[in-house]
Amino acid sequence: MYETLKKSPVQKPLVQRHSWLDLERIVQALELIQDGIVICLCLGLFSFMVLQIREMVLSLIPPVQFHAVTADILSLLIWVELFRLLIIYLKEQRISIGVAVEVAIVSVLREVIVRGVLETNSTQILATCAFLLVLGILMMIRVWLPSTFEGIDPEQVVSERHKNRLESSPEN
Repeated sequence: MYETLKKSPVQKPLVQRHSWLDLERIVQALELIQDGIVICLCLGLFSFMVLQIREMVLSLIPPVQFHAVTADILSLLIWVELFRLLIIYLKEQRISIGVAVEVAIVSVLREVIVRGVLETNSTQILATCAFLLVLGILMMIRVWLPSTFEGIDPEQVVSERHKNRLESSPEN
């Protein structure tokens, strides 16, 4: 008797448990709201990029300030990468690690270029180099990590491997 109770526990059906609460509809509504927020961010970022281009064109009027123009161009590249990150999120519902790391690298390099290497503390330069090294390693590691959004789920693969190992090992 104990064995039959152990093998077939009595559980409430999932339909009865959630009959008053439609979780799928709530999740879809929340995802729709989140997509709306990301679309608003895209529109705001795009308009900010247009304003940045206007300021950059105005800064090209003589006397040309090369330092300001360089900072504006690098800032614009950062905004373009952030815009690309938001577009990838809207298309694939995920944050691209590669694009996020690229944005971080360009942002750090912009700060180094704008401030100037010669005017920066040696400890800040070393910290920046270490940070860029870590980001570079992350970019290289990302290539070997399987993508979870193209039908390959690393957790499922590891779980299957573990199950296969348990099944193939001799019973004690």
